[in-house]
Amino acid sequence: MHSDPGLAKALTPRHLGQPIERHEDAALLTGRGRFADDVGEAPGTLQAAVLRSPHAHAELLSVDATAALAMPGVRAVLTGEDVKRWSQPFVVGVKAAMQHWALAVDRVRYSGEPVAVVIAEDRYLAEDALDAIRVEYRPLGATVDIAQACEADAPVLHEAVGSNVVNERRFSYGDPAQAFAGAARRVALTVHYPRNSCTPMECGVVVAEHQAEADGGHAYEVLSNFMGPFSLHSVMSLALGVPANKLRHRVPRDSGGSFGVKQSVLPYVVLMCLASRKAGAPVKWVEDRLEHLGAATSATARLTHIAAALDADGRITALDWDQRDDVGAYLRAPEPATFYRMHGALSGAYDIPNIAVRNRVVVTNKTPTGLVRGFGGPQVYYALERLMDRIAVELGEDPVALRLRHYVRPQQFPYTAAAGAVLDSGDYHRLTEMAMAAAREQGLWQRQAAARAAGRLYGIGVAAIVEPSVSNMGYISTVLTPEQRAKAGPKNGAIASATVAIDLLGGVNVVVASAPAGQGHMTVCAQVVADVFGLQPAQVVVNVEFDTAKDAWSVAAGNYSSRFAGAVAGTVHLAAQRLRDKLARIAAAQFGCPMQRVRFEGGVIFDAEAPERRQPFARLAASPHWAPALLPEGEAPGLRETAFWTAPTLAAPDAQDRVNTSAAYGFVFDVCGLEVDPATGRVRVDRYVTGHDAGRLLNPALADGQIRGAFAQGLGAALMEEFRYGADGSFQSGTFADYLVPTSCEVPDPVIVHLETPSPFTPLGAKGLGEGNNMSTPVVIANAFADALRPLHDIADVRLPLTPSRVLAVIGEAEPAPPEGLARRAEPTRVAGGLALQASGSVDIAAPPQKVFAVLLDPVALARVIPGCHALQPDGEHRYRADVTVGVGLVKARYEARIELSEIDAPRSLRLAGSGQSSLGTGAGSGTVRLEATASGTRLHYDYAAQVGGKVAAVGSRMLEGAARIVLAQLFESLGRQATGQAPARLGSWWRRLLAWLGVPQ
Repeated sequence: MHSDPGLAKALTPRHLGQPIERHEDAALLTGRGRFADDVGEAPGTLQAAVLRSPHAHAELLSVDATAALAMPGVRAVLTGEDVKRWSQPFVVGVKAAMQHWALAVDRVRYSGEPVAVVIAEDRYLAEDALDAIRVEYRPLGATVDIAQACEADAPVLHEAVGSNVVNERRFSYGDPAQAFAGAARRVALTVHYPRNSCTPMECGVVVAEHQAEADGGHAYEVLSNFMGPFSLHSVMSLALGVPANKLRHRVPRDSGGSFGVKQSVLPYVVLMCLASRKAGAPVKWVEDRLEHLGAATSATARLTHIAAALDADGRITALDWDQRDDVGAYLRAPEPATFYRMHGALSGAYDIPNIAVRNRVVVTNKTPTGLVRGFGGPQVYYALERLMDRIAVELGEDPVALRLRHYVRPQQFPYTAAAGAVLDSGDYHRLTEMAMAAAREQGLWQRQAAARAAGRLYGIGVAAIVEPSVSNMGYISTVLTPEQRAKAGPKNGAIASATVAIDLLGGVNVVVASAPAGQGHMTVCAQVVADVFGLQPAQVVVNVEFDTAKDAWSVAAGNYSSRFAGAVAGTVHLAAQRLRDKLARIAAAQFGCPMQRVRFEGGVIFDAEAPERRQPFARLAASPHWAPALLPEGEAPGLRETAFWTAPTLAAPDAQDRVNTSAAYGFVFDVCGLEVDPATGRVRVDRYVTGHDAGRLLNPALADGQIRGAFAQGLGAALMEEFRYGADGSFQSGTFADYLVPTSCEVPDPVIVHLETPSPFTPLGAKGLGEGNNMSTPVVIANAFADALRPLHDIADVRLPLTPSRVLAVIGEAEPAPPEGLARRAEPTRVAGGLALQASGSVDIAAPPQKVFAVLLDPVALARVIPGCHALQPDGEHRYRADVTVGVGLVKARYEARIELSEIDAPRSLRLAGSGQSSLGTGAGSGTVRLEATASGTRLHYDYAAQVGGKVAAVGSRMLEGAARIVLAQLFESLGRQATGQAPARLGSWWRRLLAWLGVPQ
């Protein structure tokens, strides 16, 4: 029940709680969306391109932009020297001697780290100029594994810190030591949660303008699709060295998704502000997909060892958490948020009185991490819910029954967890029963029995989570000791703000301090305000453009942590109520009745006891604009109310490190039935039921949309999505050819079950629900997978994502042979040099071996043979320097290469070796060429292996292997022409060349 029955009665839903259509969609579906790249630019705006490191770890010796600056259309090049002169390193909450600048200044620490920015008259010129910048690196050893990074002999990323463990804290709640000492049984598990991310349709966009001031100061104006939290506005201001009011930041109305990752636009806001200062003009940067996947951000990978102490009745008395987070190369604000957002709720939905925690923040040579949908939740629940299943297995107990007897009971709410979370409301038992009933209706257990009777692998898994929403801005300070917090001052709260105003014709306008990314903020806010004033939602205009110079906002503003329903919509309701009360007082004076009798219904304001006393809403609401002298005595003019709200339960961490990390906590219970194909390794989700208690539902249609979206993303994390790195730190998942995401074809439609237990701590009783399935779906699929394989063997360590090759390895089966005539694509080998490629085969050439071999030994002829070769200069016997352009998908780079021929046995065989580097990557390889005489000429046999690193490796093995096949085809075709003395083929147009490449007759 709501804590205030009177409020619940007053909020009898008229539009709230109804699945009305989204107000946003008309503009979006007719192409009238206003995304960041659609907003008009100031005359003279220049375009930026970012030069990124091809190395994961290297000393940055020099950056020479002379040649780039000489190119037509290039206006400026921003380097680390400029950044050091005009800015400061980014601040973080952890006291560690590490510096993170907007550009690398002395060392690069991840592949893709920005090294320089070219500012030119258009993006094409800027991209071309990147190749002309000469950067000298001294490669260093890299570390990409969490456990290895903690070893004493691991390469250290930040020498001033002296260790890759940049922060460590231990916590104890209750008496976990005694609980474990007296335990009848101990169950432990080590789990790995991988790196993955989000893939919004729209990548990052920043338009920045430096404004020199008359007194010699500096100001900046920025438009970007940054989504918050706007506590990071101060981080950006401090980095730029300006007061916060000298950094105006605007966010456009529409955003093509975020799911958390657009907080990572943060460093590029600073970078483009400095680029504008260098160029003396506004500068625009639009992130491409390769940049986004390779260098924006990711979820933290986590290595967790978790143990439970059980008494003689099988009751969990204590948990012991040992967690290590891989935050990438730098601890970038707001990290370590992923650790501490969930800290108060480490016992999940369970009544467990004792908890011990060890948290270590670890840096590795990877992209810095940040907010990814559900941040912290997937990592915590993957460990906790896998542990619950292990306990059920070891006790021989049904996993649902185990959870039911450990749940917080309905009469315990609001329940304070051992580590401090105040679970506000719920009935976990009832929702679990509702979800299980829906699963039985889907026939999960009958389907499992039938599958197993037929010898197939079918598993059923469950998972239970509490979903936090409306983050306490003070939770991150838990990373500090109580003494450090006392010195820094308390941090807490979650201030939300909203403004509701009525114009001079009676129109209602709403402004919120949020940055929506497709959730339907305009629709829900219109529903809220329409109910307060007795209007239709279509009569309410909601402005979701955000402007730090004009809007009411505070430290917690933004769109993250599922804060909209609980905080933002609730604050809109408070502001509307205040304005309604003011109108009620004005109307009461006109009607001659107490304001308590004034009603707002059907577009009319009237006296409830004398309905003939009435005025149309628009007329009465407009009159204070036109006749302020007629306002009741003591009533101030103006019809605008701005409300600020924060939850009273969000206090700063106490002296015992207990912290209520969020204002509200929903509950999710999932049931999944899946089948594993032992022949192919494919995991297919057969049936999925997801139960949600998100307090009061403001719009059920939008709620279900959020649930389906989070489910799709959680499914991707469980089965497909993975950031892969080579042993040298080279990133290898930079395109959708290798970073696989689910489409509508792979996502089944989940059965959604709702229970509403309103929160007593939010204005509308609502809680967030946009992240829950990203927390629950990965682990429920893992639990179902383990159950599916249980007839074969018991598996404790389930590694995500469950790709076919990984599943086959777990089952212990060899991959099946490919169909006749179809070669298998080998998985790329991870080697120190980066992504490894291998190929072997043969090709027939209509020339004798002697002529073919002569071409290979003739530098002039060889230059004509090598695709993309601009020049080939001798550098010793059978050694050459080459200038070669290589293009792979989105990436085109000009390499300075060295080529050497050896093991020459004319005209039978030789070895060809080469290495090269460019602004976008490195490469090295070698292979053998063997010539065999045939009746028609020569059969050339080749066998090569190569490694590539940097941005080229980031396009992934699929595209690289495809490009390698094309290059080989071009090479052998050219070799044949040279050996037979044929003229090079000439095609009149790009269209004819494309047709020829596709093999279409001309």
